[in-house]
Amino acid sequence: MQVELVSPERILYSGEAEMVICRTVSGDIAFLDHHAPFIGALDICVVRIKTANGEEKAAVHGGFVEVRDNRVIILSDVAELASQIDVEQARQRKEEFERNVEHWDDAEVEAGLRRAHVRLEVAGAV
Repeated sequence: MQVELVSPERILYSGEAEMVICRTVSGDIAFLDHHAPFIGALDICVVRIKTANGEEKAAVHGGFVEVRDNRVIILSDVAELASQIDVEQARQRKEEFERNVEHWDDAEVEAGLRRAHVRLEVAGAV
């Protein structure tokens, strides 16, 4: 199946894949060849694109996934491939949110910590 991972700045991934795994706001889902049509809102998550030659991972901070006609399109305002993640910056952001947990809105802290954790997981630094 054809897969595209797109952010406003660029196409992060475009190519063939055997499986795509992501997390929607309703839970984890995997797409294989000829999956039924689907559209869903993405959570802050790791997107795994499994190809015949390995796996590509991306940190996605929300967005949408659409599946139809043996094509998976992932649209996100913020998405990063593992090679694009600044691990030190992600660690610093995580620590900043942990230090300020009492001073910020709970939802803001939770989302910030999840974004930092996803970035670190994708970069292999967890």
